[in-house]
Amino acid sequence: MIKTVEELLAEVLINEDDLQTRIQELGAEISCDYKDKDLLLICILRGGVLFLTDLMRALTIPHAIDFMAVSSYGTGARHSSGHVRITLDLSTAIENRNVLLVEDIIDSGNTIASVLELLKARKPSSLKVCTLLDKPERRETDVPIHYRGFTIPNKFVFGYGLDLDEYYRDLPFIGVVRPGAYESLD
Repeated sequence: MIKTVEELLAEVLINEDDLQTRIQELGAEISCDYKDKDLLLICILRGGVLFLTDLMRALTIPHAIDFMAVSSYGTGARHSSGHVRITLDLSTAIENRNVLLVEDIIDSGNTIASVLELLKARKPSSLKVCTLLDKPERRETDVPIHYRGFTIPNKFVFGYGLDLDEYYRDLPFIGVVRPGAYESLD
């Protein structure tokens, strides 16, 4: 049974205003760093879409976008082994391009590390990571994060692109799931 946001929400971790302010700051920093460079933003679907959209609007430089979807084998929604299978590959060649990988959240680091290895083999001029949320307490694999929106504690979060069984991505804030309130929604 699908629950209401109020039933699931323990607290608002990052409100809409703080999200948008930080995204504007990231956009300014990235625009400065990539001025006069060929920038390609690659978004990992589906969680990163809202962040990508707002980040694109915050950039003041020309840029292109592309998308990847990956599936990682693990033991449930909150666990990733990092063994990645590409379910949607890029439609753009990245050789000799400046690539910025845009991600919603990095926790264990396993999946993003595998994606970075796959992309490095395609010989981009540069390859950097921009994540909205960084959860270092859960890190199992070290990954370089060049642009970070927020460092968050080890809490189960949803909203602003992050889902609970594909629901609640549309929320304008990042919320923390109330302990014991979430079970698979199927």
